[in-house]
Amino acid sequence: MKRAERLHALSEMLRRSGSRGCSAERLAGEFGVSVRTIKRDLAALESGGVPVWSRPGPGGGYGVTAGASLPPVSLSPAQAVALMAAVSAAPDAPYADLAAAGVRKILDVLDPRTRARADELAGRVWVTAPPASSRIVRSALEEAMAEQRVIRLRYTAGDGTSTTRDVEPVLFASTNGQWYFVGWCRLRNAVRWFTVSRIERATVTRTACGGHTVDEVGEPPANARPVHGRGA
Repeated sequence: MKRAERLHALSEMLRRSGSRGCSAERLAGEFGVSVRTIKRDLAALESGGVPVWSRPGPGGGYGVTAGASLPPVSLSPAQAVALMAAVSAAPDAPYADLAAAGVRKILDVLDPRTRARADELAGRVWVTAPPASSRIVRSALEEAMAEQRVIRLRYTAGDGTSTTRDVEPVLFASTNGQWYFVGWCRLRNAVRWFTVSRIERATVTRTACGGHTVDEVGEPPANARPVHGRGA
């Protein structure tokens, strides 16, 4: 592992360790280097602006201050454009506005040369995206999913029938270019898939969900996967 890669991985490990921190010995074993090298790396991170803290004595170690800003970001111009293209092509995706804001933050901390090359390359990538559904509706769906609270939907089915129903959010799913809000429908007492674009109104209630899980939705298609990125 190159030193730049090790420094980035080291800072991420420290962030994940939270308030517990990690001992220099553990960090050295994790990266296969000496304790002396780890301490030099920690000093390099600190001099580069990463808020590293240390706690001496038994049970002590090193960590990164909670809520710290993004560490230095190292992306190629193509990687930066890949992020921009993915967000631009999916304006109807859950948390799309937050994703766009996140990409802007990443672009803001790129070095000027990489940012300039990324901007030039981005001009060579065009996307035609479908119109996004109501921002108000999507915000409510996103909040209900994140907070795991029951949401009241006004929904129009494919046959034109409109109903109002309380739904416990389970997951968002995308298939064939269409986004669905999947949840436990209290009206039907079963899992139901709601096409996001057909949801006319959505209001988050104060009622907590009853604990329905993704397993109740059924077996996903072979080519479906969560978006956490592991193994993608």
